[in-house]
Amino acid sequence: MVAQSENGCSLADLVERVELPKQTVHRLVEHQALAGLLVREPSTRRLQLGSRVERFAIGTLMNGPGRNERHAILRALVESTGETCNRTALAGTDIVYLDRVETSSPLRMMLAPGSHVPLHATSSGKLLASLLPKPQRERLLRQLVLRGFTESTIIDREALEQELRETRKRRVGINRAEHLRGLFGVSVPVMIDRQRACAAVAIQAPEGRMTLEELLAHAPRLREAAAAIGRTFGL
Repeated sequence: MVAQSENGCSLADLVERVELPKQTVHRLVEHQALAGLLVREPSTRRLQLGSRVERFAIGTLMNGPGRNERHAILRALVESTGETCNRTALAGTDIVYLDRVETSSPLRMMLAPGSHVPLHATSSGKLLASLLPKPQRERLLRQLVLRGFTESTIIDREALEQELRETRKRRVGINRAEHLRGLFGVSVPVMIDRQRACAAVAIQAPEGRMTLEELLAHAPRLREAAAAIGRTFGL
């Protein structure tokens, strides 16, 4: 129930749903909170999923059944585009690399699976944040530290909110050299349903080898790969 709620749920909600005494539900909630499975929002005391659930979900996305098949899809995408491609997911206020296949070109940036980068400076981060339900998205935006990495990094909160609105409409994330100078990125979501995403598939290239417009032209290939990856999860 907590996982399905966009804005968390109250203890009363849980009591009504599970039809157990309030004291029993309260005791179960406290046990799960101690285990890191649930947390309470400081202002509303509503229950949200805890960090341990997030780590478990990321581990499943990285190493669960179908890992080799997903990696093969990513490798085929790199072979068809000639540029580095990766699969990412949200991890708090960061993006975590679940899988990555590097281009064979000598000019490239090495990032191992498990690496974290700030979401506001990446195409995948902005894309996945934009597709969150509004309460979760607003809560996430309040937590972000908008550090500047290049002159293109969005460090104004209102500007970032506008960027997320535009990203949500086009369903394509764009990194205009916002994390590393001269490195562009484009991403598309791996969708759970019509509105929710569990991951993103992205392509990156240095501006000396490919323009942002040329990267955007690969979006249809990225969508095909994202759909194939989704099918490995039964989506």
